Amino acid sequence: MLKKYKKLSKKMKKNLQVVIVLICLGFISFYSISHLYDNVAETRLDTKQEFITSIKKEAIYLNRRYHVPASIIMAQAILESDFGRSELASKYHNLFGVKAGVFEPKVKLATKEYINDTWITSYENFRVYKNWNQSLKEHTKLIVNGTSWNKEQYRKVIEARNYKEAAVALYNAGYATDPNYAYKLIEIIEEYQLYENDI
Repeated sequence: MLKKYKKLSKKMKKNLQVVIVLICLGFISFYSISHLYDNVAETRLDTKQEFITSIKKEAIYLNRRYHVPASIIMAQAILESDFGRSELASKYHNLFGVKAGVFEPKVKLATKEYINDTWITSYENFRVYKNWNQSLKEHTKLIVNGTSWNKEQYRKVIEARNYKEAAVALYNAGYATDPNYAYKLIEIIEEYQLYENDI
């Protein structure tokens, strides 16, 4: 191989060296990009854990005061706000997609609803909160106090013996239109062991 290399012209040698350098650079770049993606994944995980930590104390307090499982409060916040990263959550502190009343601070944003077996996008006025704790508290009080047309609407959520029953009770009470809503809550609770926060 070395003899064949010596017989090559200077131009050919130079071209071969360039090819070798490019191949080496390609391997280095591939390794660097792969490593970068690993770091990004870790950063995302850290961000998720940071969000969970940021709402944990308030969720536990609300669980003690109103008897709504902390795991349910946290799982709903995670699911509906994408760990606080949605526009509604990050800019307007609304973790649960709560619609605004006539005289409440509001912002108009797109939302998806599951109607007649189809996802439909519409624009709605959403409530703007001062911070996440305010959003957590108002959402919990909704579960406790029910709606203006049915004060007992979410009673079974509070009476549930565990987070699984509470998740199913939420869906059955008409909280969400997504047919997989209860399953998604349970999956989040179990993946992040949120049940450990229940009192």
